[in-house]
Amino acid sequence: MITEIRTYRVKPGHRKEFIEFFEQISVPAMKSFGIKIIGPFIDLENPNKFVWLRSFSNLEEREKMKTAFYESDIWKKEIERVVMPILDAYDFALCETTDNFFFDSFD
Repeated sequence: MITEIRTYRVKPGHRKEFIEFFEQISVPAMKSFGIKIIGPFIDLENPNKFVWLRSFSNLEEREKMKTAFYESDIWKKEIERVVMPILDAYDFALCETTDNFFFDSFD
């Protein structure tokens, strides 16, 4: 499994607004393209930062789904114009699980 660990820093005072939009609009949009999302996780020490994960079966699927999402009308006409002005910086690490990868359910 391929996972992007994405770290976002928003402009001061905009994290709550950004996360609300992210949860209500961005996450459902990405899921509609088959992208799996985990998070967001808010940084307890930095009020302008949060982390989230985006997961794919393999690198080819990642490229296909990302391209479809970023070329879509929902990204170009709705999401990009709202989130990019609020976003101060972002970074991501592209990771692959090991052969013995496990995920503990919190049920």
